[in-house]
Amino acid sequence: MGIGSTIVVAVCAGLAALTASCGSAATQSEREPVSRTDLQRHDLSIPGREALQTRVDFQPGAQAARHKHPGEEIIYVLKGTLVYDIDGQSSKTVTAGDVLFVPAGTFHSVRNVGDDEGSELATYVVDKDKPLVVLAK
Repeated sequence: MGIGSTIVVAVCAGLAALTASCGSAATQSEREPVSRTDLQRHDLSIPGREALQTRVDFQPGAQAARHKHPGEEIIYVLKGTLVYDIDGQSSKTVTAGDVLFVPAGTFHSVRNVGDDEGSELATYVVDKDKPLVVLAK
């Protein structure tokens, strides 16, 4: 087996493992409306800062309450149709493949307006040792 074939096999095996670990026997109606899966967390070269990546899944009609983060959030939409309401900006509708930036400390909310599950990959660059999510009062 050549190096190219080895890489393809390794990538396929990794994707199969990820799919198996993310899969669930629960039906869509039994799942939490909004669920988070932390994927990685690393200290940055900037003292007191860290980067986190999280997969966030939204069931149809689900909404994440208005909240903010102690740093920037960069969003990549994996699937579905999501609407973001970010303070100081007009509402943004995004679909699979779209990206979105939420400035540090800016309150925002998101809702799934599609008929199917929506998912995003959220990357946070935040102050370390602070709560990642602060709900609006």
